[in-house]
Amino acid sequence: MSSTTKIYEEKMNSCVAHLDRELAAIRAGRANPAILDRVSVDYYGSPTPVNQVASVAVAEARILTITPWDSKLVKDISKAIQTSDIGIIPVDDGHTIRLVFPAPTEERRKQLTKEVQKQGEEAKVAVRNVRRDAMDKFKAMKKANEITEDDQKNLEEEVQKLTDKFVKEIDATCARKNKEIMEV
Repeated sequence: MSSTTKIYEEKMNSCVAHLDRELAAIRAGRANPAILDRVSVDYYGSPTPVNQVASVAVAEARILTITPWDSKLVKDISKAIQTSDIGIIPVDDGHTIRLVFPAPTEERRKQLTKEVQKQGEEAKVAVRNVRRDAMDKFKAMKKANEITEDDQKNLEEEVQKLTDKFVKEIDATCARKNKEIMEV
């Protein structure tokens, strides 16, 4: 692996990492703390992610518990969860908030798998855009006589192999998520 293609590999890797974060936020009927990553609560005047002001734990397969470090935040966190797009009503007892994840219906599961496929396609497009940028860079380097034609072909082959590797990884990640969603 040449140092020239290393930067493009890192960019492709970040595309896959972004996909992983996006898929973690998709609710598959299981309690997943990552679903709260986008939920912020007003803490001393600044929006702060819930996981920075409370302990978030999976109590059971379908129950997530949120225990704020400052008990005054219970109502604020509940309100933030209700106004978010999570779609779960929080239940609080004054100290702890519980999120009970309902099992998704068959129709909802199919809808979620379509969302996973869409996210996967977007990640593949991002990886292919990185490949296109790399190819353009190699052509420019050849035109400026910085590299030979053989070097250009070798670099293009390396980037194509990287692209194929990351597209396979994206497909595998999406397949795992779809399997998780379709489990009853």
